[in-house]
Amino acid sequence: MFSSIKYASDLIYRGISYVGALAALLGETVCSLFVPPLNSNRILTQMLRVGPGSFFIASIVAFFIGMIMALQMAYQMVELSAEIYIPNVVSVSLTRELAPVLTSLIVAGRVGAGITAELGSMVVTEQVEALRAFAVNPVRYLVVPRFLALVIMLPILTIFADLIGIMGGFVICVYKLFINPSLYFTMVSKAVDLSDITTGLIKTICFGAIIALVGCHQGLNVKAGAEGVGKATTMSVVISFILIIIADCLFTTLFYFVLRV
Repeated sequence: MFSSIKYASDLIYRGISYVGALAALLGETVCSLFVPPLNSNRILTQMLRVGPGSFFIASIVAFFIGMIMALQMAYQMVELSAEIYIPNVVSVSLTRELAPVLTSLIVAGRVGAGITAELGSMVVTEQVEALRAFAVNPVRYLVVPRFLALVIMLPILTIFADLIGIMGGFVICVYKLFINPSLYFTMVSKAVDLSDITTGLIKTICFGAIIALVGCHQGLNVKAGAEGVGKATTMSVVISFILIIIADCLFTTLFYFVLRV
């Protein structure tokens, strides 16, 4: 029993220490944003990697999630003769929860892992030390472009995921449940409020920051050579997933029960 308590306390201590390290990196990154000039070419390069590079897989996932939701609800709604309300549930669920979270998880697995592997390889080959030797701040040079790219592009990807997911529900509702197409979009427009969209986008800004900070922190703290890069990449994805889900839970609680948005 004593060993289990010790293990739990050690785990809590490491978790708090890790969050503290991420907070310190966030503070340094935000401070670096206000020190001109920003390298626009590096920022645009990272934005292209995050946005267009992730668009196809995020769109495919969003489209089929919209279809799956409509199919799952149709089973019960048809029995209650309430299939007309399926567009409402699909659209609100996508804009508030599913599109932001699933898009963020996809980007964390694709881009976050790539950031960790890239920066980890730079640490192993001593390129980061070379930057410091030339008086170049690694956070400003490496972290800031990736941070801005994720914070800017993830909400944009989520907007497309919202639209494409709603079209996935449209396919099932119109061609399987025979709901009139104009009625489908009328129900969606009545159900989705501006607050539904903005709350989802606010979440993605936070999720983008989490992915960037975790990926960069893991990459810049790689140890034990090439094997360490692999371990850091795996841990980056796992930690990003966990923190995104926890942050989503906190935001949902805040929006629904505190702000009542």
